[in-house]
Amino acid sequence: MVSVGDAIRLRQAGLRVTAARLAIMQTVRGGDHLDVEAIHRGVCDRVGQVSLQAVYDSLNALQRGGLLRRIEPAGSPTRYEARVGDNHHHLVCRECGRVTDVDCAIGHAPCLEPVSNAGFVVDEADVIYWGICPDCHTVTAEVAGLD
Repeated sequence: MVSVGDAIRLRQAGLRVTAARLAIMQTVRGGDHLDVEAIHRGVCDRVGQVSLQAVYDSLNALQRGGLLRRIEPAGSPTRYEARVGDNHHHLVCRECGRVTDVDCAIGHAPCLEPVSNAGFVVDEADVIYWGICPDCHTVTAEVAGLD
């Protein structure tokens, strides 16, 4: 189902409204920090064949327009989310790569101030917490006989 709100947001960001862009926004919103391959599959399921390059191009445009957020955890594929504008952070599982949102440590952007800003005007802090998610922790404990 096409969201009229998504079409309005695209126009407000100065972007053309296309079926692929609408499908990308729906796919990202319906997923959980999806990588490009998963987004591409979701878009093709919604609108038929769309090239992977078109998805990359649209993701870049949507990210530049402030409609999607790109996150790039080290050693993990680039992922996208629809939660934008609130300076939240992420938890990443070292075992399975699962990514989960975590609210800002202090509550207002940038929520963390550097010791020295080197003359920069800081407007955002991007924090990634690393650990083991509950599912992987349970499996590890079972394998080790700790459970």
